[in-house]
Amino acid sequence: MVRIVAKFKMIVSDPQTRKATVAELEGSRAQVLIGRSIGEVIDGSQLGFSGNKLKITGGCDRDGVPMRADVHGGGKKYVVLSGGVGFRPTRPGERRRKLVRGRMITDETYQINTVVFTGEVKPAEKPAPVKEPVVKAVPTPAKVAEAPARKPKPSKKPTKKPRKKK
Repeated sequence: MVRIVAKFKMIVSDPQTRKATVAELEGSRAQVLIGRSIGEVIDGSQLGFSGNKLKITGGCDRDGVPMRADVHGGGKKYVVLSGGVGFRPTRPGERRRKLVRGRMITDETYQINTVVFTGEVKPAEKPAPVKEPVVKAVPTPAKVAEAPARKPKPSKKPTKKPRKKK
């Protein structure tokens, strides 16, 4: 049985220092990332970045096909895009069918983009309680003068003349 060893190039961006570092991951350090998705927060100590939490923001494969967060799975798919990752429209309203990868990291992924995450990891966000609107009584004005009725605008189409029967 041939076992495929995952090998990734991981780019870690730090928004506070505005610097990016590149790390090569192989073997057991790379296996930690397989099966993870875009948007997940992982512990950096497993990858050699101790004391940091990293948020996966994207990536691509060896052919340069980008990963999109809104495409399920990890395989390549043709998707109709109107903007965002993988397509830059040249005209307003332009849409095109482009090849993109799903959001899951597989052994075919080559580059993984991450950001140092400083916020708290929220397991599930609860919706905020809905406040009932307060109804206030508004005094009505005495009498508002009505505007005179307008005449309808004439249509721009020429009127058709009735045909004569023979």
